[in-house]
Amino acid sequence: MAIIFITGSTDGLGRAAAQSLVDQGHRVVLHARSADRAAGIGAFAPRCAGIVVGDLRSAADARSIADQVNAIGRMDAIIHNAGVYTRPSRGATPEGHAETLAINTLAPYMLTALIELPDRLVYLSSGLHRGGEGSLDDLDWTERAWDSAKAYAESKLHVVALAFGLARRWPKVLSNAVDPGWVRTKMGGSGAPVDLHTGQQTQAWLAVSEEPAALVSGRYWHHLRREEPAGEATDPDFQDALIERLGRLTGVLLPQA
Repeated sequence: MAIIFITGSTDGLGRAAAQSLVDQGHRVVLHARSADRAAGIGAFAPRCAGIVVGDLRSAADARSIADQVNAIGRMDAIIHNAGVYTRPSRGATPEGHAETLAINTLAPYMLTALIELPDRLVYLSSGLHRGGEGSLDDLDWTERAWDSAKAYAESKLHVVALAFGLARRWPKVLSNAVDPGWVRTKMGGSGAPVDLHTGQQTQAWLAVSEEPAALVSGRYWHHLRREEPAGEATDPDFQDALIERLGRLTGVLLPQA
């Protein structure tokens, strides 16, 4: 059985994926934004392999999360599930970054770089990533007027491009991106058309399945089917330029394969 780390796994899609994987007999390491949220996991906590705590808007906390995961041991798979939707303003993290960028893009990049490489990486994106092209000119929203929907779309484009760029750089690691659809969570709202089971199914499957269809890399998935993402995400030049900028913004470089 595999051991899987899932960010943002105290509720919503992350919790649903964790529950599904534990029910299959796998070991799951949970992540909570705060100690209070960790305490709220309740009876599910003893069924898991551990829980790490840290706020992904903070670079210091991201480093701490990576250290906590590495102390538990090497993961077989990591699902980068945590994310935020629209923010009313750019906001500012302790490092001065836009909050949407920090949580949705910088944090998964940093965790990818700082946690010992697993066999599989899964990044949650969104179909809205197709509206995020052209972000590299002002990645951190320091010059443009704030546009929350555009910032979200850009961040979800970033994680698809990151997944694909890593698939090229690290051929021994299966790296994929998933659009779970518009799911009935706190973020998606009660009127969303996709239930939690369907929304979590693809990322949980990619994390552990030995089916040949799941043993691929550099693919974009929606409800267990491969789809074509935005053109920029598949462009190696864009992938490399994004990774270079993320390295400069965070001060963290990706390890060699």
